[in-house]
Amino acid sequence: MTDEELEDWKAVNYRMDNEGMDYCFEHYSSFEEIKDEEFHKLRLDLLDNMKKIRKYVEDKIESYEEDYDNE
Repeated sequence: MTDEELEDWKAVNYRMDNEGMDYCFEHYSSFEEIKDEEFHKLRLDLLDNMKKIRKYVEDKIESYEEDYDNE
């Protein structure tokens, strides 16, 4: 690993800690400078799972609101 690669990894770590995981990967950067297939697979899986859980929670709220409105 080169010094530049190490600095890139440290930058990712810093952003995860300081921006939060969701903002870091969803809004801050796609981290194209990181040349690591597993990292990008995991990053994309995280983004996909964040979308899924948001949708799931929204659907639950909608379902409960509909039940409440029908009472």
